[in-house]
Amino acid sequence: VQLQASGGGLVQAGDSLRLSCEASGGTFSSYAMAWFRQAPGEERQFVAAIRSRGGHTYYVDSVKGRFTISRDNAKSTSYLQMNSLKPEDTAVYYCAAQPGQILSEVRGRYAYWGQGTLVTVSS
Repeated sequence: VQLQASGGGLVQAGDSLRLSCEASGGTFSSYAMAWFRQAPGEERQFVAAIRSRGGHTYYVDSVKGRFTISRDNAKSTSYLQMNSLKPEDTAVYYCAAQPGQILSEVRGRYAYWGQGTLVTVSS
């Protein structure tokens, strides 16, 4: 499975962005999808995940109520809608995929990774 993340950019605090992750080369509907982020000098951290057929989602506490993960299996694409952005959301955002239904915040559980897209939030 190849993953292509896009949608990052430079925004001001309070603005919104929608990231996309387009998959190819596999059966997208059989993969749980997730987003991680990595700020400069920090470890890559879990942000959100969604089951292979949608429905169940899981978020890190710091983004609950502001970010929404979704997917369109017909388009083989996962999305991360980010509202009320804060400067501390600044990071490179990566999408990831793993076969099956289990939602996980553990980076090592994900077999496939996109290249990352940079989100910069100015104050």
